[in-house]
Amino acid sequence: MNGKLSRRDFNKLLVSGVAGAAFGIAGFSKPLFAASSRVVIIGGGFGGAAAAKYLRKLDPSISVTLVEPKAIFHTCPISNWVIAGLKTLPDIAQSYSVLKSRYQVTVIADTAVAIDAPAGRVTLKSGKVLHYDRLIVSPGIDFKWDAIPGYSQAVAEKNMPHAFQAGSQTMLLHKQLIALKDGSNVLICPPANPLRCPAAPYERASLMAMYLKKYKPKSKIIILDDKEKFSKQELFMQGWERFYPGMIEWRAATAGGKVEKVDGAAMTVTTEFGDEPGGVINVIPPQKAGSIAFEAALTDATGWCPVHPTTFESTIHPGIHVIGDACIAGDMPKSGFAASSQGKVAAVAIASLLRGKVPVSPSLVSTCYSLIAPGYAISVAGVYNLSSSGIVDIKGAGGLTPMDASDDHLRQEAAFAWGWYKNITKDNWG
Repeated sequence: MNGKLSRRDFNKLLVSGVAGAAFGIAGFSKPLFAASSRVVIIGGGFGGAAAAKYLRKLDPSISVTLVEPKAIFHTCPISNWVIAGLKTLPDIAQSYSVLKSRYQVTVIADTAVAIDAPAGRVTLKSGKVLHYDRLIVSPGIDFKWDAIPGYSQAVAEKNMPHAFQAGSQTMLLHKQLIALKDGSNVLICPPANPLRCPAAPYERASLMAMYLKKYKPKSKIIILDDKEKFSKQELFMQGWERFYPGMIEWRAATAGGKVEKVDGAAMTVTTEFGDEPGGVINVIPPQKAGSIAFEAALTDATGWCPVHPTTFESTIHPGIHVIGDACIAGDMPKSGFAASSQGKVAAVAIASLLRGKVPVSPSLVSTCYSLIAPGYAISVAGVYNLSSSGIVDIKGAGGLTPMDASDDHLRQEAAFAWGWYKNITKDNWG
């Protein structure tokens, strides 16, 4: 996969369930062991669900236990559509029923609180202890609650939602948007990189502007950014000028965008230019790996988890594989698609390692669709290989929606966005 990947070919990968040769996945002829190998997976999001399913598909002799506290998992992809009223929360709800019934994955509704790496043991909040031969940790993100003075988990749950973990936070922001007084502004405060789904805050601004244009035309959106640039910036701004002229103002960190503090009671954000009031304030704090990664000492000074790129095995604790947003994956973004592909790579590697074989060197794919308006979407696709410096983007092998894309092209991108979501969630959970 060293040549340029066309849009048509890329979408064929999506329709096929983003599996197969692109990730080095090939079925094993028959089980080698009689249910003697145990794999425990912590976290049932895109990465954990994909790993669980593909481990069982690759080698049904492997006993797979998935630990996930939520009976229903709400995905961050498409949650911006829910905030703006284009979809509902049930549209982004995924269950574990198929993993349990068809693939015989043991799903435990609990939270992992401790990992004993030398003993190969996971302790759950309930007190139950699970033993493993290989462990996959896919804990997603947590937030640096003390990074912004005045912001806290309590403030997020009351009046300044982050909505970067889908579910109740998604609905809180949706309800605030509906209740917004016409003429009051919406403030969106994205953090510096790295963050989950780098384009998400700007898709959110687009779709919230769509709602405001229809129902609150005197209001506007101000993005107070902790960065100097952002993913797909020119494409977003082109769309904003076309659909929402004068409604979205973006301020870079050095142009008054850097947040110094917030006041949840007064509903203000303070920058170097003073206090900015907002009727709705979406503060997205800086992020780090999920808490269990810290409890198990899987993180380094960055707050994320270093891994070997061929297997996603921790460089700190052998036998533990870290996938998804929590891991350091070179040029790959932190996204649902990336987590799913990493889950498959980890599954292949573990199935090989448990057989005493050397894992194959994988290629990886990622894509990100962003809806700017109904029937108008943009995307970026990346193809990645391994090098001496880790996972690197193959220049020219992916693609970005062109600035001069036709309306037909942009409508196709919008259709692909929903098609991609249906395909990948079926591939992971179905």
